[in-house]
Amino acid sequence: MFQTFAEVLNYIASHPDKFREALGQHLLLVLVPLTISLVLGLPLGLLSARSRTTSTVLINTVNGLRVIPSLAILFVAIPYLGLSFKSAAVALTLLALPPILISTDVAFRNIEPTIIEAAKGMGMSPRQILQQIEIPLVLPVVIAGIKTATVEVIGSATLAAFIGAGGLGSFIALGFALYDQSILLVGAIPVAILALVAEVSLSILQRFTSSHSR
Repeated sequence: MFQTFAEVLNYIASHPDKFREALGQHLLLVLVPLTISLVLGLPLGLLSARSRTTSTVLINTVNGLRVIPSLAILFVAIPYLGLSFKSAAVALTLLALPPILISTDVAFRNIEPTIIEAAKGMGMSPRQILQQIEIPLVLPVVIAGIKTATVEVIGSATLAAFIGAGGLGSFIALGFALYDQSILLVGAIPVAILALVAEVSLSILQRFTSSHSR
């Protein structure tokens, strides 16, 4: 085990530019889909919580997306976007969107109606209620959805290597091709570390917002 780990470090030390490039590509493959998913998922989740009809359409649609494997979405996107970053970004966005949208919908829908009524009774406007009452209350649940989406995208972004979009998955693919475990781990270990850092960081943020929403 220690020998394999030493081989991993040696490979990274021998190919620093290649590793940095792959890491940068992987982070981009995570940040772009997450940003798009947040921009779309948060307002759509709020809209879904406000309307039962909209909720039925949106929730059923995103639940349908969740059962489709990421690799399948990647290959469906290829004929339209080619073997490119765009194809990977579309597939990963569709992966990240459901947990963000659903958690936002659930969080807003489960706010106690008496809290909203009390805020209205105090003369607060709808905007004030949203900003000062609802958002602080829903943050812990919304962050839980973001955490799920982030970890899933970090892991699934490795599949982008199979369509030439780069990322740390390129080392995993190369390791499989060469039957070289150390090269495979050059990609796998950083992906695991990124997922762990995201999980721990967002869990801390979730607990912090939860304690301040009480």
